[in-house]
Amino acid sequence: MWVADKWKDIEVLDCTDGEKLERWGDKIVVRPEPQAIWQTGQKHRGWQTYDGRYERSNTGGGQWVKKDMPERWQVHYGDLAFHVGPMNFKHMGLFPEQAANWDFLREKISTASRPLEVLNLFAYTGGATVAAAKAGANVCHVDAAKGMVAWGKENAKLSGLENAPIRWIVDDCIKFVQREIRRGRRYDGIIMDPPSYGRGPGGEIWKLEDNLYPFVELVSGVLSDNPSFVIINSYTTGLSPSVLTYISESIFVKRFGGSSECRELGLPVTESGLILPAGATCRWQREG
Repeated sequence: MWVADKWKDIEVLDCTDGEKLERWGDKIVVRPEPQAIWQTGQKHRGWQTYDGRYERSNTGGGQWVKKDMPERWQVHYGDLAFHVGPMNFKHMGLFPEQAANWDFLREKISTASRPLEVLNLFAYTGGATVAAAKAGANVCHVDAAKGMVAWGKENAKLSGLENAPIRWIVDDCIKFVQREIRRGRRYDGIIMDPPSYGRGPGGEIWKLEDNLYPFVELVSGVLSDNPSFVIINSYTTGLSPSVLTYISESIFVKRFGGSSECRELGLPVTESGLILPAGATCRWQREG
């Protein structure tokens, strides 16, 4: 497991009975956590004194119950800065476990023998975009949601990257990659965080189990002749991490050599001293 254990501004305080208690800066938040199937009791005082809680509805979805929580505030991860705040469907505008991948890609970019061109697909609010740009990469950030791309620009500015070489693209990721292939544009590193389920601009249904392999195969068409890395994230609980390795080995290792490794991502839990699993990541890389 790759554990994102370097955070100072974000902390999982406790998790039990389908929920997790977190600290985001100086705000205490309770959110649903389907992986926390254990019942270890709510001993931390934050369970009673939280600033905001996302409560699920019996009919689906849910809503935030805010006691003392602004719409946005800042958190930091080393020299990176981000806006966070309560969003639809329990999100906070950042997936903190991804910091483990940010450290990996920053190392790959900063030690490369040349400036790297990096493509970030399903890029959300730009955590990986900001990390890659801070390390010196030229980044193309793609997300279908205009609001998320705008949020990503805010995060770049907060991190002192308002003038960094970042292309901000609002587009469907599949259609964008298809056009990049036709244009002959190539990238040395690719990050992708595809959803478990979604709909395309024409109402097409996206289901990760059905669409991930053809999508990754398509994306391989925009890799340069000497690529450095590919990161594939998955939050689909029914998909084994080994499946991602098999996909990576079949596509990237077969074509470019190098090696693949897939592990769960995790966040340390203060109350128990254990690790909360938070999805999986496959990293393909080639030296040089």
